[in-house]
Amino acid sequence: DLFASVEPILPSLQEDDVVVWVLGSGPYPPGVVALQELLDAASEELEPEDVWQPEDMNDTCLYIFTSGTTGLPKAARVSHLKSIMCLSFYELVGASSRDVVYLALPLYHMAGSL
Repeated sequence: DLFASVEPILPSLQEDDVVVWVLGSGPYPPGVVALQELLDAASEELEPEDVWQPEDMNDTCLYIFTSGTTGLPKAARVSHLKSIMCLSFYELVGASSRDVVYLALPLYHMAGSL
């Protein structure tokens, strides 16, 4: 839905080697990755566990976007271990899928996003 906002600056993004990924019906200009086509072509079969299991729990699992309160906004690395520790909190407090969690933190804050 927001591709129209990005399209005018697409040439400058591509000059800076920024790849734009879009979920939705196209067509899109060359160099834009249409995720829906990839999802439609993807197999329903799960990969073997050894393909997606991390070799080291300290390896990067994901990046979150920080607000920049301690400097410029940036991507912050989150390890597999830290992700699992965050998920463990819900088990610790006995949360279940029937619970509703109200989030007072911004989603760019790791405690809010995980």
